[in-house]
Parts: sequence; structure tokens; C-alpha cells
Amino acid sequence: MALFGTDGVRGVANVDLTAELAVDLAIAAAHVLGEIGAFAGHRPKAIVGQDSRASGDFLEAAIVAGLTSAGVDVYRVGVLPTPAIAFLVKESNADLGVMISASHNPMPDNGIKFFAKGGDKLADQVEAQIEARLGEPWDRPTGLNVGRIVLDDGAKERYVEHLLATISTKLTGLNVIVDCANGAASTVAPIAYERAGASVKAISATPTGWNINENCGSTHLDNLIAQVKNANADLGVAHDGDADRCLLIAKTGEVIDGDHILNILATSYLAQGKLNKKAVVGTVMSNLGFIKSMDNLGIKFEKTAVGDRYVLEKMLENDYSLGGEQSGHVIMRQFSNTGDGLLTALQVMQVMAKSKKSLLELASTMEKYPQVLINVKDVNKDKLSSSVKIKDAVTSAEQQLGQNGRVLLRASGTEALVRVMVEANELDLAQKIAESLAQLVRLELK
Repeated sequence: MALFGTDGVRGVANVDLTAELAVDLAIAAAHVLGEIGAFAGHRPKAIVGQDSRASGDFLEAAIVAGLTSAGVDVYRVGVLPTPAIAFLVKESNADLGVMISASHNPMPDNGIKFFAKGGDKLADQVEAQIEARLGEPWDRPTGLNVGRIVLDDGAKERYVEHLLATISTKLTGLNVIVDCANGAASTVAPIAYERAGASVKAISATPTGWNINENCGSTHLDNLIAQVKNANADLGVAHDGDADRCLLIAKTGEVIDGDHILNILATSYLAQGKLNKKAVVGTVMSNLGFIKSMDNLGIKFEKTAVGDRYVLEKMLENDYSLGGEQSGHVIMRQFSNTGDGLLTALQVMQVMAKSKKSLLELASTMEKYPQVLINVKDVNKDKLSSSVKIKDAVTSAEQQLGQNGRVLLRASGTEALVRVMVEANELDLAQKIAESLAQLVRLELK
């Protein structure tokens, strides 16, 4: 099985993802990037950041040790969102970036994600080369050629200033509650939203190293929903552990997911003439209601596999300006080539401020189809594509739904499970088909 998944290397820290592996990954990355010319003619520089997990400390030490031993100068920026690392790589003209995070995964997990020069994620083939070079013998630099370590105290402020520069309208009068998932957003989201003009209350913003994503953030919305309703706030913002995405909560408690967010931004971009080629990129998980909304607006919908890296690839390939995922990863190429939850929230709040409309009003232009998602755990996901019985069952379900729904089964790229997704114009029908398919997956992929 490949070491790199759809979003870097992930696993249980100190079991799957050890200090030794982190050192080897850092050294191999330095060698591969050096050999393909990324470091040509200058002393290489890397940006290294992390989310708030306790295991990030020893993994950061290992990454820094590996890079510096390979001759790379390392700028440590501490606990910051993943998109901040991407921004800082580009802003400082660094040769690579490393983010230590497992995003929305539980606290015991952690991950390592590499960024290339310019702040883009590494291409699949480069990751494969890094994996192939793990643990190989090498000539070690000595003396003046070993890397140095610099603590970059100003990194957070530069990232906040970058965020604020993306909006032109003050958010005065907006009351916001932000759930920071006790993760990387805790250090910057409340500050950024306040400086943008909003009145802000932060919850789950006191990371201990052990409480990231614990009953909070974008995967556990109940507390944020209750607080938004009780405070009669204009909206709630829910980040995940590394703040590369967000979900929003309307004043009345409705969840505004990535499809709704894309719908709001696409409508705004179209009205301003900023929607390049009148197209938006989504994924195979994008809600059918969003796809139909785009069609009604005369906006072309392009579909990719799940993963913001694939959304970005399609955007770069066709020079599109907007794309994203239902999970809340949104890419606005005018500002960034990666999903950024803080940037996304600020842009939606700006639409609210300019239009004087509530979040629910803006979201209501799209009618979301009932969607049932079942995660089938503890199955052999690698056998999914070869099961004839499952293929036949999916075909039968698709024929039953016709034009009023769809079915998607896919193996997770980051976890040991299969996702069963069914959309239909009636919730009961979607639930019935999803449960039937999930049961078949359990039986067939033991």
C-alpha cells in the first residue's frame, strides 16, 4: 500500500507515523526536490508548521532534524493553519513547506504534508519518488553546509494581513461565533475576524495538545449550532483541526456546507464578472442540487475525484477561478491555490455585508437534495473496485433513481473505510438504498 494518501502521510502518531519515519521523509524530500532542480543555485529554505496535537512536537523535531541534516535551512512557524504554510512558502520564496497535521482526524493521529515551491501540494509522482528513496544511503553535508534553524515569530501576523487584504468591505455589525476545533485556527481565526470588523466569540479555542477535534469543530457541530441559536448570532464558523476548510451555521441553526458556500461565492463572482470561463469545479460528492443550481445560473460544472488537490489540478488545467468540496474545502485562485477555511469564511461574510442579506437568504437559492452518507468501517477497501455484486447493486440503484438521484461508493483515501453516498429527491428513499448498499459492502468486503 502506498505511504502517501490523498492528503500526505497519515497514521497513528508513534505507531504508523514515527519519529524515524518523519526524519526519513524529510531527508528523502530534500534529496528528491534537490535533484529535480528545486534548490538550484541557492541555499534551500523550508517552512515547517503544525497543528495543536501533542505528537506534533516530536514530529516537528524529527522533520526539522531531517531537513537540516540534509542541508536545508528551516523556518519554524509553530501552530498555524495548513493554508498559512502554503501562503508562507510562496510569500517567502521558500523551496518547500511541511505541515504536520491530520486535519479532522482524531487526536492520536497525525500527518505530514509537503508543499512545493510556490505553495502548491507536491505532485503525485514527486511523492512517489520520495517514498521510493526512504532510507537510502547518502552523502551527508558537513560544516557550513548543514542547515540552520530560525524561529519565525512574524509568520502569524503576515498570514493575518494576507487574509485581511482579500476583503474590501468591513464586516461591522456581523456577530460571529467561531469554533476553532481546539486546533490551528485557535491562534488566528478570532483575531482575523475581529480585525475584519466582526464581533467575535470564540469557542473550542484553548488547545491543550490532547483536545483537538474532540466534540468540536467541523465534524461535531452540535455545540456551535446551540450557541449560534442561543446568542442569535448572524452566523457560526466551524473549522477543522488544521483550518483548511470551514462549515457555516445560519442564525436559525441550519448547516451551510461546502456546496452551499460554493453556490454563494459562484453567484457573487458571476455578478461581479470574476467567475473565469463561467465555470466551477466540484467533486463526485457535490450535491445534485448544487449541480442543478449551477446549470440554472448558466455556470458550467466540472467534476473531479474527492480531494482538493484534484480540484486544484482541474482549475489549473482550465484556468478556472473557483472550486471546492462539500466538506468545506474551497479554493479561490484569485487569493490562494489551496483550501483555506479562514479565507472562505471571510469571503462569505463579505458577501453578507455587501448584500445586507442573511446567510440563510444567500444559501436558499440552492435546493439541496437529501443526501445519505454511511461510512462502512473495518472492511477491505482495496476489494471495492473488483466486487461484481456491489457493481450490480449500484447499477440497480441508479436505474431506480433515474434523473432524481445518484449513487457513489468510494474507498477513503485517508482512512480504512468505504463511503456509501446516495442522493434522492426523497430522504426515505435515499436512506433505504444507502443502508442496503452499506450492508452489502460489509458482507462482500470482509
